[in-house]
Amino acid sequence: MYTRLITALLLMLPLALPVQAAQRVKDLVDVAGVRDNQLIGYGLVVGLSGTGDQTTQAPFTVQSIRNMLSRFGIRVPDDVNPQLKNVAAVTIHANLPPFAKPGQRIDITVSSIGNASSLRGGSLIMAPLLGADGQVYAMAQGSMLVGGMSASGQDGSRVTVNIPSAGRIPGGATVERAAPSEIAGNGMIFLNLKQSDFTTATRLTQAINSQFGEETAVAVDGSSVRVLAPQDPNQRVSFLSLLENLTVTPGEQSARVVVNSRTGTIVMGGNVRTLPAAVSHGSLMVTISENLQVSQPAPFGRGETVITPRSEVEVTEGGSRMFKLDTGITLDELVRAINSVGAAPSDLVAILEALSQAGALRAELIVI
Repeated sequence: MYTRLITALLLMLPLALPVQAAQRVKDLVDVAGVRDNQLIGYGLVVGLSGTGDQTTQAPFTVQSIRNMLSRFGIRVPDDVNPQLKNVAAVTIHANLPPFAKPGQRIDITVSSIGNASSLRGGSLIMAPLLGADGQVYAMAQGSMLVGGMSASGQDGSRVTVNIPSAGRIPGGATVERAAPSEIAGNGMIFLNLKQSDFTTATRLTQAINSQFGEETAVAVDGSSVRVLAPQDPNQRVSFLSLLENLTVTPGEQSARVVVNSRTGTIVMGGNVRTLPAAVSHGSLMVTISENLQVSQPAPFGRGETVITPRSEVEVTEGGSRMFKLDTGITLDELVRAINSVGAAPSDLVAILEALSQAGALRAELIVI
């Protein structure tokens, strides 16, 4: 009895909520097992125009050069300290896409780890890229593309545009090993919601069952749905193709107000509501000015001329206005009410924090 009642309520739930635009399943979920894998490596960039590492402060660059030359049968005497201003030690990182096969090429990012001033015009020599398991998954090599540049004069003046110590190499690495990936392990496909929501998980389950039959999908929790995969492995790709192109109307997100304290950026969701409250916000300005006065003794006096400071402190309080917030006002009305008092972004942050502390803000206040 209770199961039927809950099912009936869930079926009525989408009708009670505001209508939202339907989205494809592929935009709402990630398929478990289908993911990128991070790769990292170490290498040398050569061919720089005197902008490489200062080897006295980056000894690992000299050590890397010695190791590389020894592999070619060239031995550098121990008492020789090469000054290689056209070489820079770098780290390389890349993302290995899912299902990448040997022979395919991926983009890489190269960043200096020494004191090289610029990597412009350099070439990365062959360097292996390792996964988290320590295995080599790609080999990197190629000419650098650097968006930044720097110029300096003999008097010490210097101009830098963007970041010249990092760059990219499109298609700069060749995949040597495919990363292990498993789909439909034990005959099940798990769809993980990009944003956890019980309503969205329920609607996704209903959409899959209505398309492929009852008990095909089961909502495990608010962030994942378990789908029964075809028994024939050859049919799973086409099944996922049909699955990811289904359309589902996601549930409304919880009300949130996000504040970036560093930049003053404030983003409020459309579901933000308030309880009745009266807000008064003013500004206080304190001005301190220093005036220096000269105290000079009378002619032929025995005194000395001294400078006496004179400080003036002025406190000005700007006119503040009070505005009232009614029950359940919308985001548009809230913004209009706050703008009516001429609140700056910093003032708006203070008002929102005060409303949250007073319990009048029906939204989660997040400060990043």
